[in-house]
Amino acid sequence: MRNLAAKIIKKVSLEMIYEIVDERTEEIKKEITELRDKQESDFKYLNQRLDQTNQRLDQMNQRLDQTNQRLDQMNQRLDQTNQRLDNIMQILIELSKQKN
Repeated sequence: MRNLAAKIIKKVSLEMIYEIVDERTEEIKKEITELRDKQESDFKYLNQRLDQTNQRLDQMNQRLDQTNQRLDQMNQRLDQTNQRLDNIMQILIELSKQKN
């Protein structure tokens, strides 16, 4: 009788342990799923922010390119103006030599 009682207690105890383990396993699986969902959501948000940042960088690069083009144009104009000034200086020097 004692053996039977011990076996019954052992079996009931094991069943309770299995039940508790199963419940905790389900809780852990649920938590893992929630964490994965949050992680996926966070990654989507981060990717969206990265895309926005890349778009802004592209816009800034375009503006920089435009500014560089304008600077190049201004440099060309300055070079032309300097050439004209050099020509004028040469003419003035020649005129001054002719007067003397």
